[in-house]
Amino acid sequence: MIYKNGRPKGFVNWKPQKATQQILLQVQEVLAQYREHWPLTIRQIFYRLVGVYEYDKTELAYDRILDYMGRARRSRMIPMEAIRDDGTTRTDGEGWQDTAHFLRFIVQEAKRYTRNKQERQATRILILVEAAGMLPQIVKAVGLYGIPVLSSSGFDSITMKYELAKDIIDDGRPTVVFHIGDLDPSGVCIFDSVQADVEAFVGNDQALLFKRIALTPDQVILHNLPTVPPKATDKRGGGMSETCQAEALPPDTLASIVRAAVEEYIDQAQYDDDVAAEYEERRDLIDRVSGLI
Repeated sequence: MIYKNGRPKGFVNWKPQKATQQILLQVQEVLAQYREHWPLTIRQIFYRLVGVYEYDKTELAYDRILDYMGRARRSRMIPMEAIRDDGTTRTDGEGWQDTAHFLRFIVQEAKRYTRNKQERQATRILILVEAAGMLPQIVKAVGLYGIPVLSSSGFDSITMKYELAKDIIDDGRPTVVFHIGDLDPSGVCIFDSVQADVEAFVGNDQALLFKRIALTPDQVILHNLPTVPPKATDKRGGGMSETCQAEALPPDTLASIVRAAVEEYIDQAQYDDDVAAEYEERRDLIDRVSGLI
């Protein structure tokens, strides 16, 4: 165990107090329950603790969970891969060890071959997620449909909104853009800003629909989600008396909401045709490339 500036580095030996051990057991129960939705964000875990175990719903309590999660991961009590951290960008150098390495890659890729299930759909679907940490879960929820999922966290980014509009124009099909964001002044402002700017860039010659599928006031009531008053410093309140974060939704509930919204616009017959064709194309590819190694 190496400490620098009072902070642990690398793996550590940690013996939490009894009360903390109890909280960590609860965290492990949450992680076990939502294993198929890994990685979870720490705020999602926090809201499960609040909703199921009556953990304190304060920023101070959340900060404690942040600290516990860091120590628990460093002490191997919680798997590193169970938690999603934002802010990391990585690029790798290109190249192969040798030609045999490249050919093995080709064979493995053939075994993973999938068709783009959106390519032949009459209506194109896109999903915007305010919290980048939730993006992998949304991809898992609707990955079988090949739907692009992107984070809209930088709602003042002209580049992001222009590139989204250009993508929609270049595709040319009627498009539905689903949005997942917090039910607070900032979250509502993000949705309104993206919708208004993208619609303006796209113009009136193409069918374009924006739909906020989470978080909604009805969902807060239906799922009994924890709320707090809007921050006094946020001047975009617009009369909003209570706020709630999208990460307060249980991960399986959020996945169900997203799948239901997507499937409303999926041509199931076309999807089934793509799945059948994909199976035959994959078999053909594997047969053709297996003789390379």
